[in-house]
Amino acid sequence: MSELLFKDEVYAITGTMFEVYKTLGMGFLEPVYQEALSIEFIRKGVPFEREKPLELYYKDVRLEKRYVADFVCFNQIILELKVLPKLTNIEMAQLLNYLKITKTKLGILANFGASPRLEWKRYIL
Repeated sequence: MSELLFKDEVYAITGTMFEVYKTLGMGFLEPVYQEALSIEFIRKGVPFEREKPLELYYKDVRLEKRYVADFVCFNQIILELKVLPKLTNIEMAQLLNYLKITKTKLGILANFGASPRLEWKRYIL
């Protein structure tokens, strides 16, 4: 059986997500969870960039339009946050686009609006 991609890094990120969800629960807006995650990432020594602009190209020409990832952790994992009753294909497509344009292999989609627990999915390109 093959080893999970970035197993230790994903464990650190998801552990932090669960800590924030356990402390805050559901019902807040996305920026509240972003800030709380930033605090916990610093406390746990998880390297991250918050609201990182992602450049888009068309035939080697950089476009003016940019996407913004909520977090890029360990310089190799995109973490996208949502606060919705349930994740849909729209949110999945957004994360997959981020992975594609950055040539990043792994992304995590986290939904802090789900009940009764944090909803998250891991995507690999």
